[in-house]
Amino acid sequence: MKTYTYSEARQQFAALLDEARRAGRVQIRRRDGQLFLLQPARQERSPLDVPGVETGLPAGESGSWLREERKDSAIRLLDRAAGTSPKRRSRARSTRPSPKE
Repeated sequence: MKTYTYSEARQQFAALLDEARRAGRVQIRRRDGQLFLLQPARQERSPLDVPGVETGLPAGESGSWLREERKDSAIRLLDRAAGTSPKRRSRARSTRPSPKE
């Protein structure tokens, strides 16, 4: 692990950060002898950062399918909020491909 003086660290800060990233950490020594460690922080991934799922839908089809599903769920929520039973609607499912076997 490389040790820098305070003055070196201040003058070469970008290089010091690069070294910390490469080596894992570096030390900085103050004039009074105190040592400090500089190390890269672990990057937290977003819980929404997930890999995509293969749907088998043709390009552009997922958008129209999603809009239709959102519209249907909004109707169900409004019916539930109004205290009425959900309206049954017939929908053509020919636009959604059948699952591949």
